Amino acid sequence: MKRIDICGRSIGDGFPPLVIAEIGINHEGDVKRAIRMIDDAAAVGCECVKFQTHIVEDEMIPNTVTPANANETIWEIMKRCALSEADERMLKNYTESKGMIFLSTPFSRAAALRLHSLNVGAFKIGSGECNNYPLVDVIAGLGRPIILSTGMNDIPSIEKAVAILRQHKVPYSLMHCTSVYPTPYEEVRLGALAELGSGFPDAVIGFSDHSMGIYPSLAAIALGAHVVEKHFTSTKDWPGPDIPMSILPDELAQLIDGSRVIFRCNGGRKGVLDAEAATIEFAYACVVAIADIAPGDFLTRANIWVKRPGTGEIKAEHYSDVLGRRAVRRIDKNEQIRWGDTLE
Repeated sequence: MKRIDICGRSIGDGFPPLVIAEIGINHEGDVKRAIRMIDDAAAVGCECVKFQTHIVEDEMIPNTVTPANANETIWEIMKRCALSEADERMLKNYTESKGMIFLSTPFSRAAALRLHSLNVGAFKIGSGECNNYPLVDVIAGLGRPIILSTGMNDIPSIEKAVAILRQHKVPYSLMHCTSVYPTPYEEVRLGALAELGSGFPDAVIGFSDHSMGIYPSLAAIALGAHVVEKHFTSTKDWPGPDIPMSILPDELAQLIDGSRVIFRCNGGRKGVLDAEAATIEFAYACVVAIADIAPGDFLTRANIWVKRPGTGEIKAEHYSDVLGRRAVRRIDKNEQIRWGDTLE
């Protein structure tokens, strides 16, 4: 069985999927907004919220690169949205006071060490860092479970990151992801879940969903994803590059409820359940007389057929086995036939 444990929550085979509400940088550096999103996630039964830890000077050099879903540079965005260590400590404590798991994605070595000092239960590594093998090595060396997103990476690239995780013997989850914001449905590629599952049999497979709405996430759970991550906001009125593709509290509630329903529906094998016995009684058909049959008459298509209910001795599947036999007693029309009523 594949599983990882985060703050006492087991994730993997035999356990309900974990839905992660990614607050990310939707707070725009405003702690009050962050607290509201924590409250709103807790109110709908969410088990885990995730932030991003940006120590900008250790993460990047000053630059003029502008993300496709923004109108300002990544440097400007992160400088504005970065939280202090004190803020993150407070938010972690507040999240845990609500009974939820606090996670955050470190985007640099300093960020990883900060989160380690905050005693987070696991590390989330973003897609952009999947092939940042020096940073992956630092994070894995801290000895905590790791959730690794794999957007913008192919299987050989992922294999190198996983080799580092295995070397450090940390339990890990691989998240299929498309790093397009928002992701068109045609580029979600849920088939990659099975590819990751077969290629990395020791990984707990999950899905980091950047598409609109919750349908792809629900489909991923049905296909075996044990972790699902969705950007989350309390309102679409706030600014921020990730707000348009973020789900609202009512959608988060539906995703959580749907994940639990799908978990209960998954698995099993085809066969007849004991619980179906009551339905069998009225839904099955049995062999009955469709005309009065005298002793010695042959049973033919003209005098026997199959009808409900399923309470008779000879079920419809054995109809052809009855044809050609002789009646040993009078059988009235609409009477269910028993094997003892006939001879070969």
